[in-house]
Amino acid sequence: MKVCLVGSSGGHLTHLYLLKKFWNDKDRFWVTFDKEDANSLLKEEKKYNCYYPTNRNIKNLIKNTFLAIKVLKKERPDLIISSGAAVAVPFFYIGKLFGAKTVYIEVFDRIDKPTLTGKLVYPITDLFVVQWEEMKQVYPKAVNLGGIF
Repeated sequence: MKVCLVGSSGGHLTHLYLLKKFWNDKDRFWVTFDKEDANSLLKEEKKYNCYYPTNRNIKNLIKNTFLAIKVLKKERPDLIISSGAAVAVPFFYIGKLFGAKTVYIEVFDRIDKPTLTGKLVYPITDLFVVQWEEMKQVYPKAVNLGGIF
């Protein structure tokens, strides 16, 4: 199984890194920002740099959509996992066109309101994970796995 882990640097990247028990033995690659924390954490990992800032930035959404086409066409992952933020959107939509399954993990600090990224990917995500039971009222098809910290 080939896995694509896509997310902003900082807390979103930390969320994905905490899933190491899952992805450690998989063929994988990362898509994140070219920032010090990401470069340090992923120095031994295969990584593609995406464009930022991403939140509410149409120019970088377009650039990241073209990046998603290029990277996903080359890598052909079976599974795309993200915990946000906006860079997940083009990778999820383009990934679905290439036949990938998607897993989105809504961030821990959202207890009863959706994130914009969550709202955008929810309709097409194969497994939508929340970390609070209250979030099942926001995302009825979600699975509550509790906190991943």
